[in-house]
Amino acid sequence: MNQKKQPKSAFAEWTQAIVITLIIAIILRSFVFLFARVEGISMLDTLHEGDRLLVSKISYVIGKPDYGDIVIINVSSNAEYVKRIIGKGGDRIKIQQSTVYKNGIALEEGYLQPDLIYDDFAEVIVPKGFYFVLGDNRPRSKDSRYPSVGFIAEENIDGKVIFRVWPFNNFNSPYRTGN
Repeated sequence: MNQKKQPKSAFAEWTQAIVITLIIAIILRSFVFLFARVEGISMLDTLHEGDRLLVSKISYVIGKPDYGDIVIINVSSNAEYVKRIIGKGGDRIKIQQSTVYKNGIALEEGYLQPDLIYDDFAEVIVPKGFYFVLGDNRPRSKDSRYPSVGFIAEENIDGKVIFRVWPFNNFNSPYRTGN
């Protein structure tokens, strides 16, 4: 007996395509990347309110967070912030006269607004397995200087910002060094 395979209906083909697309999207969103929206002004002039960011979740599966990385951090169950990594475990961090010092050496931070003035911060030692993060708009940033944020455990870093994807006229990498 010779059986002929019945062709799939258009509805079944569309349904299958949509289900496969959704599964792929869920996997990518869960394990590879996510999109984030900047809320607030703590990362001015690097990032602006309303910017949409492409964030790599896999970067820290294959590598470790590094100095200068702009990251999405999970501060609590309902708060995620975007900040820049300034210090890693074992580093001594202090702020004096609007200059950040890491292990006694002043950081050159070309990404900051010129003539930015912000408060001193007594020297701390970053615990092993943790990170010290700051916003680029230091006077208006809630970051590792505040007990409510503090040092960031590596497992609380959700990903590394790769690109600004919105607005389209400013599509680029948010990493710049300045002069």
